[in-house]
Amino acid sequence: MNRFEEEVYHCTDVISDLLERTENPLHKAILKNYRRHIHLEGAGLFEDIIAPDMMTEEPLYRINWGEPSVIRGKQGVVDFYKSVKEAVMWNTDDKIAVADWGLCDELTFNFLVTGIDLVALGVDVEDKDAIYHYQTRQAFVWPYDERARLIGEHLYVDATSVHVEKVHPNDVITPSRAREIHLEILKTLDE
Repeated sequence: MNRFEEEVYHCTDVISDLLERTENPLHKAILKNYRRHIHLEGAGLFEDIIAPDMMTEEPLYRINWGEPSVIRGKQGVVDFYKSVKEAVMWNTDDKIAVADWGLCDELTFNFLVTGIDLVALGVDVEDKDAIYHYQTRQAFVWPYDERARLIGEHLYVDATSVHVEKVHPNDVITPSRAREIHLEILKTLDE
């Protein structure tokens, strides 16, 4: 197992650890929804993310990646996730707080992407055909309702924290391998 596979396998450990220390039933339900959401997204199961037990009927996303955008409605959410294409994504270094209104997570967001994709985002790279590890610090503010269903996502990127590193071919994991990992983890989660 390479370093990126290891990180994907453990990307929600911090949530699991917080769940063990959390007593409030609503807070536990919010954390379980959040953890499940991360793995559903990584597995490409976008329709499950917008299921009635996971998300409210009219979600609102405010995304500050590249060109800021507002996404409304469940179909908009699915289209947004599909637009990310074949990038491998995961979180590290999370600092999570949960409350009755939802949660906030300051984290390092990680992508494995091609040089071509980075150039399209305006990032200079030495080899357009190589795979790169692209990282930024981000803040996720996710409001939830009283039934622990996601109301929306507010994602804020710290553009001053961008770090890009060319990845050795032995460390590359494919989107299909990342999906396998997320599916494996989803089978172990309690609902």
